[in-house]
Amino acid sequence: METVEILRRLVAFDTTSRRSNLDLVHWTADYLASAGARIRLTRDAAGEKANLLATLGPDEPGGIVLSGHTDVVPVDGQDWAGDPFALASRDGRLHGRGAVDMKGFVAACLAAVAGWRGGSLRRPIHIALSYDEEVGCLGVPLLIADLLAQGPPPALAIIGEPTQMRIGLRHRGFYGYRSVFRGRPAHSSDPRLGASAIEPAAAFVAALASLGGAEAGERNGTTVNIGKIAGGSAINIVPERCEVVWEVRPPEAFMAGAVLAAVESLAGRLPAGVSVETTALARVPPLDCDPDGPAAGVARGLGGLWPPLAMPFGTEAGFFQQAGIPALVCGPGSIAQAHQPDEWIAVAELEAADRFLACVGEWAAAKL
Repeated sequence: METVEILRRLVAFDTTSRRSNLDLVHWTADYLASAGARIRLTRDAAGEKANLLATLGPDEPGGIVLSGHTDVVPVDGQDWAGDPFALASRDGRLHGRGAVDMKGFVAACLAAVAGWRGGSLRRPIHIALSYDEEVGCLGVPLLIADLLAQGPPPALAIIGEPTQMRIGLRHRGFYGYRSVFRGRPAHSSDPRLGASAIEPAAAFVAALASLGGAEAGERNGTTVNIGKIAGGSAINIVPERCEVVWEVRPPEAFMAGAVLAAVESLAGRLPAGVSVETTALARVPPLDCDPDGPAAGVARGLGGLWPPLAMPFGTEAGFFQQAGIPALVCGPGSIAQAHQPDEWIAVAELEAADRFLACVGEWAAAKL
């Protein structure tokens, strides 16, 4: 099965987000160029990572984007049965880091190219692969800007995150922040001479927790999580610094602003000698695709499963929608396997993706 063999090659590239993805990108670019695709790369500021945009078919409006990411999460501290970067087959499952999230979908897209090339495409098919999705969708805004600068806008974008080939129309956004509290150090024998950074940070954390708890219902499902706290240097020193890393996941973008306004209000009530600075770490817009709109209709016609999947996780789909490109999520495998030790995707799921992508080619070749 061609998709499995391509997946074997992709998994072998260690594209953990802290590493470069260029080896995978260059291999994939060569593969697609040999099939007649027009290739564009956009790089990060350091030149160590790149997005790949490959286009087949005419420069016409109304095409389709098949979007995925090249990076994977770390394997540090996980107990794997074998090498995470060597695809292993056991009982109809293919194990390897990124197998389901989301190199399986990327492999299926690459395997489908030969079939698409065999037909006469009347609408373009774009394969869009981004960097650093796992650390905040850092690459995809640059990729989308390049896509829109080069030609007519596509009719829709399908993000191949694992949904077991069910269509996903909605997910919450993800907004990450770092709040750094600064006080004044002093010997703990007389704390009045200093100003603790930890105590107001603790009150801040408690207030954040209440925003994600009791008020979550009022905020229509918005959740808040405190992911990291670090501060202080010794038991007998009034702490000068405390850092809180936190996130908010709202179903609508304006709700993130409401939480941030509440946070700023809290910051305005700090004790004397303490200041706080909050900076943004990540911004992933929410997705809200019309179930009765044309994008959902096309995806259903391609074989995407219905009814829609409720997605607890975020994707780059919100960026496409924000740029005016209707977007939804539909891809092989289960999100329950993502980020896990011995991550896997079922061969049957890849076969379903192959059928779906063959229909993409038929759709793009059909009379307008």
